[in-house]
Amino acid sequence: MNIIEAQNLTKRFGELVAVDSVSFGVEKGELFAFLGPNGAGKSTTIKMLTTLLTPTSGKITLNGYDPIENPDEVRHSFGIVFQDPSLDDELTAYENMDFHGVLYGIPRKERQVRIEQLLKFVELWDRKKDFVKHFSGGMKRRLEIARGLLHHPQILFLDEPTLGLDPQTRNHIWSYIKDLSEKEQMTIFFTTHYMQEAERVADRVAVIDHGVIVAQGTPDQLKQQTGAQSLEDAFLDLTGHAIREETADNWERVRRMRGVRR
Repeated sequence: MNIIEAQNLTKRFGELVAVDSVSFGVEKGELFAFLGPNGAGKSTTIKMLTTLLTPTSGKITLNGYDPIENPDEVRHSFGIVFQDPSLDDELTAYENMDFHGVLYGIPRKERQVRIEQLLKFVELWDRKKDFVKHFSGGMKRRLEIARGLLHHPQILFLDEPTLGLDPQTRNHIWSYIKDLSEKEQMTIFFTTHYMQEAERVADRVAVIDHGVIVAQGTPDQLKQQTGAQSLEDAFLDLTGHAIREETADNWERVRRMRGVRR
């Protein structure tokens, strides 16, 4: 059963087609990687899924709700960890969590129990009274993940969750995420530029380029489809090796790929 469903999803900004008739589904409990080069349409798609942008056309359902008709229900269905830091450095770890819980209307006693559970899970309970400005990058990421889970979301969106972190911290973060997915039966929808990371943790992958999905499947299926030895090689085969300019030739190449690799 798909907890996220996008059908012919399109977003135009004037003459620019940022997302062009994209269709995909994500199953409940799945770890789903949404990959693409910079400017491929990943962020625009995520913004439509999370009610920040209204689609030009197409249909979305998220946890059974339409983001346009039922935005509040959709927002309560997901948590999100943005690529850019979004914590308040002048608050403690506990205060950041507590403020987020107030915004979601979580009752005080329930909030206190949930905050303790999550901070212990990400191994930050003993730092709950410390100001976030003194935290390392990995600690901040762990706190952001805990905060995004405070209201018991069905889906967690992660936009480059390990960007700029060292390999040891990246592995630590993903161990938390995978444990959370299993323990809370949570769907994980993530983007990353670390292809080895996606190959290791994703159940399925969708590759978007120039606003269209050029391939979908498990990492092994994408490797078999392209004859590549790794997901990174498959990704480069699907999206090109060069730093590209927006030319008609590129658009035509991607449209041909779309016809073959929907």
